[in-house]
Amino acid sequence: MKREEKNEIIAVLDKMITTNSNFCLADISGLTAEESSNLRRLCFKREVSLRVVKNTLLKKAFDKHETDFEPMYNVLTGNTSIMFSNTNNSFAKVIKEFRKKHDKPILKAAHVESEFYIGDEHLSALTELKSKDELIAEIILLLQSPSKNIISALQSGSGKLSGILTSLEKNNTNILDDSQVDETKGDASPVDETKGDASPVDEIKE
Repeated sequence: MKREEKNEIIAVLDKMITTNSNFCLADISGLTAEESSNLRRLCFKREVSLRVVKNTLLKKAFDKHETDFEPMYNVLTGNTSIMFSNTNNSFAKVIKEFRKKHDKPILKAAHVESEFYIGDEHLSALTELKSKDELIAEIILLLQSPSKNIISALQSGSGKLSGILTSLEKNNTNILDDSQVDETKGDASPVDETKGDASPVDEIKE
């Protein structure tokens, strides 16, 4: 391979890493041509990009990047393929799905959201990672939940609240009516007033 070709590959890898930091390194050695073709079709279906790379060229692409990829240097041996995905767990799901019927790919390392995962033992954990959009959706749902509960409570209790206000209004009306009756009873009637005063007969006798 000529130097120009190597530099071109390095530039392409560097651009891919810069554009999408969610990727993993995998070992797909031992797969037959048919199995490799099936893996690529599955990657295409899951919107995962798969590319077999030379370890030396990939390391040079890492060296050009601002991120320090040194934690991955130890796995740059033997067969290496790089898998890019738009989400942080698509490539892991592809590997896990394909491994239901095959022994490969083997996860060598992954870089997701600025975090490094070294070793195949992290495969299950990576498949369960949630994307930023999923996390944001969950946070929004949590934030909306209390307000929804409050609105629901107010709506369900509106009848009770209306009934309480109606009862209070009736009670106030009854209290006012009772007070008016008491005031009327407290006043002297015309008959009582007449009895209390001296009659014309008594005045003439005096």
